[in-house]
Amino acid sequence: MKAIFPCSYYLPETAASLYITDNIVHACAENGVEVELYTPTPTRSVPDGAEWKRDEQLVDGKLHIHRFHLYGEGKNPLFRALRYLLGELILLHYCLWKKYDVAFIDSTPPIQGLKMPLIKWFRRKPTVYNAQDIFPDSLVGTGLTRKGSLIWKIGRIVENITYNYADKIIVISEDFKKNIMAKGVPEEKIVVVYNWVDQNAVVDITREKNKLFDKYGLDHSKFYIEYSGNIGLTQNMDMLLEVMEELQVSHPDINLVLVGEGAYRAQVEKIVDEKQLKNVHLLPFQPYEDISYVFSLGDAGLVISKPGVGANSVPSKTWSIMSASRPVLANFDENELKQIVEKHHCGIFTKAGEKEAFKQSILALYNNREMAVEMGKNGRQFVMDNLTREVGTQKYVDVIKSVVAEAAAKKHG
Repeated sequence: MKAIFPCSYYLPETAASLYITDNIVHACAENGVEVELYTPTPTRSVPDGAEWKRDEQLVDGKLHIHRFHLYGEGKNPLFRALRYLLGELILLHYCLWKKYDVAFIDSTPPIQGLKMPLIKWFRRKPTVYNAQDIFPDSLVGTGLTRKGSLIWKIGRIVENITYNYADKIIVISEDFKKNIMAKGVPEEKIVVVYNWVDQNAVVDITREKNKLFDKYGLDHSKFYIEYSGNIGLTQNMDMLLEVMEELQVSHPDINLVLVGEGAYRAQVEKIVDEKQLKNVHLLPFQPYEDISYVFSLGDAGLVISKPGVGANSVPSKTWSIMSASRPVLANFDENELKQIVEKHHCGIFTKAGEKEAFKQSILALYNNREMAVEMGKNGRQFVMDNLTREVGTQKYVDVIKSVVAEAAAKKHG
């Protein structure tokens, strides 16, 4: 059995959630599914010292990574769009000409789903769609478009085509499942698999042993809240920095560490400089092998977004925070995240955009360190019980194998 994975990004690039794809392809190769992964050469940030080859064979040759040359992504929106389109055409070429039994299509960029009708018509192969995001809903949530606009209508057409031609759709939450069922997708077509965390790769590192403190000159005696990930337009950095400005006056021992890159990072740097926020520390993305050090930087980890952005998602960084035995400080839309945090007592949830409530949640942990530690332990236990890499990846492998078996049964039935 052979699966093709056309990917717009892949490690060692530092795009969000690439570890998910990496874990899936390794699990497939280790469980009898040969993988042919096609991806452009890295264009986004690559950690110092990271190595990659144009052609790699891993897992005793069962995982084959093919990288084709494509010009750098850059910041010009036109060139970025053209790069997306060119990359998709090259990936489509591989999907139409290479030998495989099943195609695994992810949701970034959203036009990836348009490959599926062509795969069905010309190759007659089953497809699995991995919905890590819901478009165009997420564009509406970020304010990039509005419901009923031309972009939204085009997005809905793309979404309908994607769902219609997928044999199975893997979604990352029950809220995602409800969303697409409301759009007419039959329940039997949908499988919920929460994004996991590699519980062995993300563990608690004590402050004394955390090399990033000395590397970036962080004071060991301070209380830190930490955000790691994309620093973009949706993460409500303005509100977060307003809170830090107030805390710099009232509680100077409370500091913020921001680890990551993104479209809004330059603006964050500008605000930090203009307001002289000495309690905010900006760090670049770190290599994946240092992920434990990153999520152990804070006394608590942040999951934050603007209102209306996160209604259907539980950010995967939540699980990394928990796996590192840190409490979750969530300022987010009310959804499954709220239920998990409150039910399992592994952090404090406040509604997205409610600045004062968010500020008080920080102070609650600052003033009760024992409670913060206990919440961190509860989060780690939740991960071990529900969200290990082995459990999550096996579900993907099972779905991939099942669609191939069903396609074979139909062919011979």
